[in-house]
Amino acid sequence: MNNQNNKSALTTLVTVFFFWGFIAASNGVFIPFCKTYFNIDQFQSQLVDFAFYGAYYLGALLLFVISSALKSDVLNKWGYKSGIVYGLLISALGALVMYPSVNGAEQGDTPVFYLVLLALFIVGLGFSLQQTAANPFAVALGKPETASNRLNLAGGINSFGTTIGPIVIALIIFGSTPLSGDELTAMIQNNEIKLTTVQALYLGVGALFLAAAALFHFSKKLPQGKSDATFEPANKARNTLILLTVVIIACFTTIFMTYTAGEEYTGEALEAVENKRLILLFISLFAVIASIFIAYTSASKKAEGWGAMKYPQLVLGMLAIFTYVGVEVTIQSNLGELLKAVADKVNNLNPLGLPVLNDAGIAPFISLYWGGLMIGRWVGAITVFNPSKGLKKWLLIIVPYVAFGVILLVNFGKYSTNEILLFCVCVAVQIIGFFLAKDKPVETMKIFSLLGVVAMLIGVFASGQLALFSLLSGGLFCSIMWPCIFSLSITGLGKYTSQGSAFLIMMILGGAIIPPLQGKIADIFSIQSSYLMAVACFGYLLFYSFRTKAVLQKQGHTV
Repeated sequence: MNNQNNKSALTTLVTVFFFWGFIAASNGVFIPFCKTYFNIDQFQSQLVDFAFYGAYYLGALLLFVISSALKSDVLNKWGYKSGIVYGLLISALGALVMYPSVNGAEQGDTPVFYLVLLALFIVGLGFSLQQTAANPFAVALGKPETASNRLNLAGGINSFGTTIGPIVIALIIFGSTPLSGDELTAMIQNNEIKLTTVQALYLGVGALFLAAAALFHFSKKLPQGKSDATFEPANKARNTLILLTVVIIACFTTIFMTYTAGEEYTGEALEAVENKRLILLFISLFAVIASIFIAYTSASKKAEGWGAMKYPQLVLGMLAIFTYVGVEVTIQSNLGELLKAVADKVNNLNPLGLPVLNDAGIAPFISLYWGGLMIGRWVGAITVFNPSKGLKKWLLIIVPYVAFGVILLVNFGKYSTNEILLFCVCVAVQIIGFFLAKDKPVETMKIFSLLGVVAMLIGVFASGQLALFSLLSGGLFCSIMWPCIFSLSITGLGKYTSQGSAFLIMMILGGAIIPPLQGKIADIFSIQSSYLMAVACFGYLLFYSFRTKAVLQKQGHTV
């Protein structure tokens, strides 16, 4: 195998990881802009996340259903290399569809918004296939003992993409000239700032996806990458997931119909339809919880037909991934509205009691939030390099602030001295958490889930910069959870490990359900109180930390 070809493929693969993060984090700026541009409510703006993350779920589910019908793992039959190529082509198609979708769009042209959602859905569908194939393919691009190094490199680059994505998108849409909130809103309403500015960005992204697909396809000496594991049928699990999908589609379709019926709701009629929408969103959430609970209880009585779901640690982990992705996405997706909402018109203050920001001004804070995830992931990668005990202690302190330095460099001049010091304190809290956790996944989950609950409660009930930076610290506390949940959930699965991993990927669905639900809570109650949804998510993750430890210890695993 040509080592130079492998390095070239890894470089390309890492670039793909970068764009996953870049586009996902950019939604934090794109969502509030869409709300202003299309004159939509907070729930509708969160449909950006619904389309993007819902595609992850549907893509993974479709692969599983087809594989079940054929009694053979479709992705394994293609090979991971081909799976990545197909995923890149699908995402390229979505990026290219964005061009005609927004062509000629003007402010208030709401039907165009649904075309934007379609384009983002296609991009997400490609990402679903890419992510399912990319991790095992990265393992295949070199020696197995160095696989974790390659995955951590890819994860670090992904986090860098999430940090600069919001800044680049804000620059493309709003330009570099400082504007007041009123000036920016007026320019959007007068079509001086148009959605069409993103056309060139998505054409460029589409071209890069095509170039990456070509590089993978024509590198003939690269391994296809296939697993030796046989496909394990799980008919009861499949049927439960299909039923869940039908319920979610029915709920969201009904909600969409209330928006597209052409009726103007006012007074009691508006209150009634808003309550109906909220109830349907809660039904979607409870459908997910009920499906997982049914799998948990049924499989414990009769394991046949449930496949990997017969393992309670996997089922608990599915809901943990659902809530983790949901809270990670919803904190930043609704943050823009929190910062730009006007609670005090006289003093021009938002619900936190801070000066109201415009659509462009929120970008540095979205970047800071995602930067918090980058900080945690960089720290999480320290152990991979096997430093001495003494050196590791110093690195746990130094690396977070080096990563923070990168964030400050990317956002040069965007933060005040006070804001920098406040985030330094948040980082210090995270560092203490790492020292207390001692690289133990269960302890890490307990500590960071508890910190998440406390931070979100402060964000809901406090005010000023204390509340803002408590919410921003959610990124720091989410940062290390994915690998912890993933590793705990597949512990002891044996031949069902591959299938269990696929089920966990499906639960990225949390990013599609929880942000719109929080958005509707914000529409009916208030944007700040809607962050109680984030408190609930961290609350389940705290429960999961204790419960999964008991389950694994009962099975004889050391955690």
